[in-house]
Amino acid sequence: MLSERASGILLHPSSLPSRGGIGDLGPAAYAFADWLAAAGQTLWQILPLQPVGCGNSPYSCTSAFAGNVLLISLERLAERGLVDAPRMHEDWDGKSPVDYEAVRAYKMPLLKKAAARFLRSAASSARARYEEFCRQNSAWLDDYVMFNVLREHLGEQPWNTWPTDFSRRDPEAVKKLHTQLRPELDHERFLQFAFFEQWNALRAYCAERGIRIIGDVSIFVSYDSADVWTYPGLFQLKEDLTPKVVAGVPPDAFSKTGQRWGNPLYDWEALHAIGYRWWVERLRWALASCDIIRIDHFRGFEAYWEIPAEERTAVNGRWVQGPNRTFFEALQAALGKLPLIAEDLGYITREVHELRDALEIPGMKVLQFGFGNKGAHIYLPHKYEPNCVAYTGTHDNDTVLGWWATASEEEREHARTYLGIDGDDEVPWACIRGILGSVARLCVVPMQDVLGLGSEARMNVPSKADGSWKWRLERGALTAELAAKLAQLVEITDRDDGVRRALLQRQQGEGEGREEFAA
Repeated sequence: MLSERASGILLHPSSLPSRGGIGDLGPAAYAFADWLAAAGQTLWQILPLQPVGCGNSPYSCTSAFAGNVLLISLERLAERGLVDAPRMHEDWDGKSPVDYEAVRAYKMPLLKKAAARFLRSAASSARARYEEFCRQNSAWLDDYVMFNVLREHLGEQPWNTWPTDFSRRDPEAVKKLHTQLRPELDHERFLQFAFFEQWNALRAYCAERGIRIIGDVSIFVSYDSADVWTYPGLFQLKEDLTPKVVAGVPPDAFSKTGQRWGNPLYDWEALHAIGYRWWVERLRWALASCDIIRIDHFRGFEAYWEIPAEERTAVNGRWVQGPNRTFFEALQAALGKLPLIAEDLGYITREVHELRDALEIPGMKVLQFGFGNKGAHIYLPHKYEPNCVAYTGTHDNDTVLGWWATASEEEREHARTYLGIDGDDEVPWACIRGILGSVARLCVVPMQDVLGLGSEARMNVPSKADGSWKWRLERGALTAELAAKLAQLVEITDRDDGVRRALLQRQQGEGEGREEFAA
């Protein structure tokens, strides 16, 4: 249950205008935190931080626990003597979309050199923190680094195609690998240590400015991931370790064949038998990294769309009951009351609403959806309830300006009447005013909408295999004038109380989590 009015911005770190071809956890991230504070924002919403897999999607990760090392700041490593001052391509300085292959080719050799230098000559205090990180996180870290190193050695092929000793995790074979591949495994461990030290330092900096992080946990994991390789018994797999059934959503107005995501589905009975321990640890880790967690595809916990793995589309799937309240009760028993947001968009039944309301988890309202027929009016501000999070759009939507360009004339006329829009250039800020002035206790606006950008700045097109997740913020776009305009709107809509409260809470716990490694 939400208790205060606040607002924030949706921007994944990969979209920051950092040097080096991709946003990272370096200077541009700190500058963004300063801009958020100047704009009166107390929330920074991000996408999953895990290492990207198929299509470079942060929702198709190779681990539910590890961090995406492409987000490590080379500048921060250089400050600590772990890499030579990097000569980063000036044309990558926030002026071009992310070219993931080029970024990997550029950054990974430098990151591996940094790992070698740290492991060879780190100061005793930094070495002690590294060893403590490895000890505390061994439950996921050891399996992940082995998976990642093996995957690289075996040509990035899916784990089920590896030699049987490796795909089946033969204990003797794995034990030998720990000896044979030790330098490479240690390099991977260091990169995870570096990622989370940089992330925790940035998060502490945000907290000092009254900014909380809204993280994101996808309900499903990628088949080609350390999690499925390590715990195949927790997923519905065949004897040959390939999926029996996969995840997706049924046909709807957006797709006649539905969406076949391809993620393996959980064996919920097996998870229930161990008290949902894997999920408990996943949420424990997420809450150690963020302040609030958005649960993607929340409706899948009530019922999920099960597709036979051999089917090429989602048409011939079926609804299957999920773990429902027993799952969340187990999480709460282990972790206490959870600060969650339910992604409850799409085809949502009465049972899903009842589950969300019984758990007092706020749902999401997306203003773009509200201007169709009367049934869509649940997404308009006059229909909001306080315990919800309002958005102009999400990472899966077009930008407000892009939506406006393709909306029907009827939708535009409804929006003009409802929001008092005179000209097309007014649309993004009219939508922002609409949600910030609502009773929704939390409001989040994609950075693209604050800047009034069109479809060229869209982050993702659902079900599109390639071409998404590339948008980057142009350096210099975040002006003082823009911050002042947003701050004034925050003040007039009474969303500034959270700033003072968050700062007070931070002062009571001053200095936590600020140390960062040094050579």
